[in-house]
Amino acid sequence: MNDAFIGELIGTALLILLGNGVVAGVVLRGTKNENSGWIVITLGWAMAVTMGIYLAGKASGAHLNPAVTVALAAAGKFEWAKVGMYITAQMLGAMLGAGLVWLQYLPHWERTDDAGAKQAVFCTAPAIRNTTANFISEFIGTFVLMLGISALGANQFADGLNPLAVGFLVLSIGLSLGGTTGYAINPARDLGPRLMHALLPIPGKGGNDWSYAWIPVVGPILGGIAGALTHAFFFAQ
Repeated sequence: MNDAFIGELIGTALLILLGNGVVAGVVLRGTKNENSGWIVITLGWAMAVTMGIYLAGKASGAHLNPAVTVALAAAGKFEWAKVGMYITAQMLGAMLGAGLVWLQYLPHWERTDDAGAKQAVFCTAPAIRNTTANFISEFIGTFVLMLGISALGANQFADGLNPLAVGFLVLSIGLSLGGTTGYAINPARDLGPRLMHALLPIPGKGGNDWSYAWIPVVGPILGGIAGALTHAFFFAQ
């Protein structure tokens, strides 16, 4: 395994450990931060992205997201030959991170009666179930993510500040656009933990909502491509 594979695997694992971890802290019963709300979740996810990028940036460029990898390749900024390796590492990392969240909150699964809350720790679900609207939400959220990442990459930052800027971008998306579907904006972030939800021995966990699972995969990939190509067409010098 090369440095890029390890970077994407461990970086994505940290992203999910901290991101899904903050959701677990908010929605599971008996935690210190139970019911602390959406602002805590969005801030926790923003910092999770920031820390993941800091960890993996030098090794792999810290994509940590199949939608980012595919979008960069579509815009001619990444080699298509490496896309499969990156996505494999991201999926494995997401599953590893979800497993660590399960271990971190081990006593709290049995205390939590709500199966939907347990599922929310692992994967997204819409506030109002509407296939077209939910797909559009994930498309727009990831469009903004890739447009923003592309714009940030075209600007000069002091050393070490770019990951923090991406974290603020994710915070903005979560606060402004995330209330509809939970802003997966990352196929690995949703599908990897969803698989772990299905596999892990979580008491009273309920189903895995596979009928919805394609939306946080396909929506982000297409939205990311559109965001990257939009920046390349209108803003690239």
